[in-house]
Amino acid sequence: MTYDDITYETMSKADPGELHDFYERQQHPTTGSREKLKRMMDNTYCFVAARRNGQIIGIARGVTDGLWGRLAECKLDPAYQGPACVTKTDGRIEHDEAGIARRMAQMVIDALRTYGVERIDALAYGTEVDFCEELGFKKMRGLVPLELKATV
Repeated sequence: MTYDDITYETMSKADPGELHDFYERQQHPTTGSREKLKRMMDNTYCFVAARRNGQIIGIARGVTDGLWGRLAECKLDPAYQGPACVTKTDGRIEHDEAGIARRMAQMVIDALRTYGVERIDALAYGTEVDFCEELGFKKMRGLVPLELKATV
């Protein structure tokens, strides 16, 4: 399936309200605080939005400290992922039939490379691993993901 009316927009900042609405539609568990979303965007190096009829249907975001970069997130509305999409929640990339998520992720990766980072990392879950491997990411041996909740 192809969509000829998808537009891609690279911006330095996304509107926190619009971003919040996108996350809500995807049932993505994130903060409800627009101030925290604004702060997240302030610390984002590259933000790409895919739009259809003016509405965000996908996002990709990259962060960097100048040396290392990270594909921080790539989310696509499951309605645009094709029939193999399983969970249909959280915007997780499960089947990028139209190549929308791939294009957004590649735009972020290209921006990080142009900036001169020496390494780009990504965290992936489930079917997102295949998506990242198709972009050229390799599994890192011996690493164990760890998490620390900042709030008590």
